[in-house]
Amino acid sequence: MPASETIACDCLEKSRTQSMALRTSTSLGQSCNAVTLLYPLEAELDPDVRLQLLGTKAAGLNEMTALGIPVPPGFTITTEVGKGYRQTRTLPDGLEASVTEAVHSIEERLGKRFGDATNPLLVSVRSGAQISMPGMMDTLLNIGLNERSLGGLATMHGDQRFALDAYRRLLQMYGTVVRGIGGDRFQYLLSDLKTHLGQPRMLDSEVPATALEGLIASQLSLIEEASGAPFPQDVHTQLWDSIGAVFASWDNARAVRYRRMQGIDNDGGTSCTVQAMVFGNTGPQSGSGVAFTRNPSNGDKQLYGEFLPNAQGEDVVGGIRTPVALTS
Repeated sequence: MPASETIACDCLEKSRTQSMALRTSTSLGQSCNAVTLLYPLEAELDPDVRLQLLGTKAAGLNEMTALGIPVPPGFTITTEVGKGYRQTRTLPDGLEASVTEAVHSIEERLGKRFGDATNPLLVSVRSGAQISMPGMMDTLLNIGLNERSLGGLATMHGDQRFALDAYRRLLQMYGTVVRGIGGDRFQYLLSDLKTHLGQPRMLDSEVPATALEGLIASQLSLIEEASGAPFPQDVHTQLWDSIGAVFASWDNARAVRYRRMQGIDNDGGTSCTVQAMVFGNTGPQSGSGVAFTRNPSNGDKQLYGEFLPNAQGEDVVGGIRTPVALTS
């Protein structure tokens, strides 16, 4: 896959990274504007370009990849595309083909297939601004999971409960982030299930597989009833719905309020990183968390962070459970 993909139509040139750069004329026909569509996480980028086009989160992933640190494969749709989406609510010509090629590259590296019934590739879709806005914009996990691939994921990991848990998480995130259904409605379904099981205070990770099957059926019904359309079983629809929702999350109420409080320019836009999933909810020996090489409160040079066993990232940042400190 080339180091970057760009859209346009009038002229063609090679960039410094040996990618194909296409330019499109302005409406006046007097100058050219280039819109860089995406970069794979392993692209060789100068630091200024890295931060400007990828945002802080993906810039960090890109730098870690360059250092040889194990990073799940993926790609980042640039902040230029994000800014354009804010203005027009449309995605540029050429992006679909570039994303298809980038997803295929991930498939080839991992030996999995997006939407496959036996060996499915699942991805996360995340935001990333040039100035860090932790937790303010939206993320979707487990994209690519559906009724067709659910059994394949369970077989791959030898754990039906894990696959069902991943699916119910996807349904809740898709319903809230893409369809705009109140998160409390999904939480009510889960709380009601726990009460029905006679253990209202049980952990999410303790809900048995048979009960998760009923929860998933209720979530699917809620999505269709509340939004007027069923949850898409087509994995490519899931992906593009998620990409659009992440770009749109620049303007959600949390993000707007945070930028106003922090004095951050409101005219920017987010990038969108699509990355192969690594699962923290496969059992007590797995987990999710955040870590810093310095204490973010006082700047002391010490390892600092927190994690949750048997959890996905949204459990940590969403305050659903109390995390454990990495160090005493």
